[in-house]
Amino acid sequence: MDLPKYVDKTFGAIQTVPGPYGYDHYVPTPLPRTLDLAGPTVRALSEADRALGRLAGAGRLLPNPHLLVQPYLATEALASSKIEGTQASLSEVLEAAAEGNDSADMDVREVQNYIAAFELGRRLLDELPLSLRLLRRVHERLLVNVRGQEKQPGQFRTSQNWIGPPGGTLGEATFVPPRYEPEMQNALQDWERLLHERESELPPLVICGLLHYQFETIHPFLDGNGRLGRLVIILYLQDVGELPEPLLYLSPYFERDRELYYARLQGVRERGEMQRWLEYFLTGVATQARDAVDRAERLSDLQARYRAGLAGDRSNAPHLIDLLFTNPFITTRRVMDALGITNAGANSAIRRLEDQGWLEVHRVAGRGGRITWAASEILDVLLD
Repeated sequence: MDLPKYVDKTFGAIQTVPGPYGYDHYVPTPLPRTLDLAGPTVRALSEADRALGRLAGAGRLLPNPHLLVQPYLATEALASSKIEGTQASLSEVLEAAAEGNDSADMDVREVQNYIAAFELGRRLLDELPLSLRLLRRVHERLLVNVRGQEKQPGQFRTSQNWIGPPGGTLGEATFVPPRYEPEMQNALQDWERLLHERESELPPLVICGLLHYQFETIHPFLDGNGRLGRLVIILYLQDVGELPEPLLYLSPYFERDRELYYARLQGVRERGEMQRWLEYFLTGVATQARDAVDRAERLSDLQARYRAGLAGDRSNAPHLIDLLFTNPFITTRRVMDALGITNAGANSAIRRLEDQGWLEVHRVAGRGGRITWAASEILDVLLD
């Protein structure tokens, strides 16, 4: 770490482990329970509140908002994984999901794990509070059969980790989180306390920004901290009732300029720039909430057009429309399983949508010529 850069101790300070194998590491202070928000932060908070409220309203007003959860979550999972270096495309992720199997591609599988980890966390919220215990369960699912699976999935680290160039040593680290005992343990306990302090004077979005910053600073796992920390954002906003459906995907905002994302986090540690981090975070919430509403409205209009085009059709084809909006890639098997119909019935419904120009053959694979179809108009909205 470049120690002269750490000039502010408001939110943490450098400490040194003594002895011949000593090293410097960063120890965060407890998270603030009150903050005198600066003007730019207040304005960013107001914009974020408005945009998130509009997104929540869209989630309530759309005929079937749950249809959009899977493609939106795939977008979030893809961007969050890309920040950590994973290379995959949204089409690859959605196509793998349509086929119903874990991908053989390690990068796609990491994105699939992110989706599965979030879905696990969402289910666990019905029986557990959002807590360190819940996060350990989610972290374990995140690292199943992917890179990092040997790094104590579901367990907080008991050794020192660091952030730096690939293959770099502790001495070459750009940032060294707190050591396991007692600093990391103390910071985690404080983090969980704020998670549960629902009577805090701070607005939920500000608390969310603080929690994400602190989680990345503590870096409590040997791997997967970035992905899990971003996943916590959505879980927290759902848990406190800010989002009726998980339609906010914030990671694409971070991924578009990941160096700025890292710089804003590091600015708090080095120079105490918490207001700049919060302004950046809240601007991201507003930006992505507006984007999510725009896509939701476009998809809703497209869905209405498809339904109008099949008005009065008594076949299974109209039932296939909703399936397309959960994932624009389909196979005969997926249609059979989802609609409970025969192979012939599934192919008939698919041909009906092909005739309308809404589906086209995307890929033919295997000896039997297994076909995957794609709804290009839906994909265009998701990929735009």
